[in-house]
Amino acid sequence: MNQFNNPFHIFTIFKFVTHHVKQFSENEMTDNIFYFARPEANAATATAPATETLKAEARLVERIRAGDVEAFGEFYKLFAPMVHGIVLARVARDEVDDIVQNVFLTVYKNLHTLRDCNAVGAWLAMITRNHANDYYRHSKPTEELSEELSRNDSPHTEAQEILDAIQALPDTYKETLVLRLIEGMTGPEIAEQTGLAPGSVRVNLHRGMKLLRQKLKIKE
Repeated sequence: MNQFNNPFHIFTIFKFVTHHVKQFSENEMTDNIFYFARPEANAATATAPATETLKAEARLVERIRAGDVEAFGEFYKLFAPMVHGIVLARVARDEVDDIVQNVFLTVYKNLHTLRDCNAVGAWLAMITRNHANDYYRHSKPTEELSEELSRNDSPHTEAQEILDAIQALPDTYKETLVLRLIEGMTGPEIAEQTGLAPGSVRVNLHRGMKLLRQKLKIKE
């Protein structure tokens, strides 16, 4: 029996994803909206050759296809920030964790259909966008903050206002900004994992930040 159709394997992966999504929602990356990855982690990723990263990702895919559950754990840890960020750019924070969980379960069940293992990041990003957009189309729009609440100067409220401003930007910009500002991913990481060209990531960040400053009425 193909492990992707094996109820035991799927149940094992379901337990893993559920457990780690819960941890993910309880750590700084969710509780503190503007989480930045450790500097040493960013530096290591920024200096690592893109080809080596892609080869490692492809090897992970092959190990998962062979039924290695631990490999899926490594895969999750590698791509969780990207998936979380893409979803957070589109839906309310309270709904993010469930969608992230569904994305990884969908990926596990369909990983055998991936033709180019080196393109797994772009493939995963596409699946994540589809899940988030699907949810957005079938959910009610999030109500805007009231004027009274918007005057509240608490750090949480200010962070939420910034997130609201980012989510109001065009998809191209808000996704890249969330990955950079909230998930703490570097430009090279964003390019490697999403499949975007490094130049496109730089442009998106530059233009997105300009629009964000305008929305927040921050003078340049």
